[in-house]
Amino acid sequence: MEFRPCIDIHNGKVKQIVGGSLRDEGNQATENFVSGQDAAFFAGLYQRRGLKGGHIILLNPAGSEFYEATKAQAVKALHVYPGGMQVGGGINADNAGTFLDAGASHVIVTSYVFRDGEVNYGNLKRLAAVVGRNRLVLDLSCRRQGKEYYIMTDRWQRFTQETINVSLLGRLSQYADEFLVHAVDVEGKAQGIEEGLVRLLGDWGKVPITYAGGVGDFRDLKLLQELGKGRLNVTIGSALDIFGGEMGFEEVCKFCGREERG
Repeated sequence: MEFRPCIDIHNGKVKQIVGGSLRDEGNQATENFVSGQDAAFFAGLYQRRGLKGGHIILLNPAGSEFYEATKAQAVKALHVYPGGMQVGGGINADNAGTFLDAGASHVIVTSYVFRDGEVNYGNLKRLAAVVGRNRLVLDLSCRRQGKEYYIMTDRWQRFTQETINVSLLGRLSQYADEFLVHAVDVEGKAQGIEEGLVRLLGDWGKVPITYAGGVGDFRDLKLLQELGKGRLNVTIGSALDIFGGEMGFEEVCKFCGREERG
């Protein structure tokens, strides 16, 4: 299990938010933590520890008054750690190359592919042709309704009709190098992982998957490793001490086998 760090940027600042609270209208979100450091600082921190495959997420839509400031933060981080981090948030076939040229190892995509409540295979194929399967990550962040996990779009604000299951994972893996899955209902709460989702993803495990949501302590981290059968990577945000939480960043790095470089 690899530790995949994150840099979430909202209104031009590095933040940790409660995932289900994000609203485009008024650029609102319930904040757990607002950093005094910029995105470049965290990119440098991750680079020194050799933590690859983390993600930078732009949480403002392109039409927001804060979008350019948020994008500028992301680009600065990519310049600090070229090839070390993935980037997502409003990515499409037209702008993906801009972020790859800025230093992203992969682009992360949701809403461009999941359109009108379902997978738009035309857009997916176009995107894969532009960036290549080996540089594409599909964001399958989801919320639970009944026994199913429905994929969310538009910065976790809109349900699709698509549920995460073995069949869908198999089809989408033909076009993507990895999946990123935020469990939106527990994202930013640090009160336990979404166990059913973790089991589902761990049972499949055909391509790299990064799970995010609910890890609050090392018991959660060990449970994730167990239920995910060691096949899932992990992102931890609000629970980390670098984001105001109680889990030591250094301890998490060591747990996942990453030491600081000299």
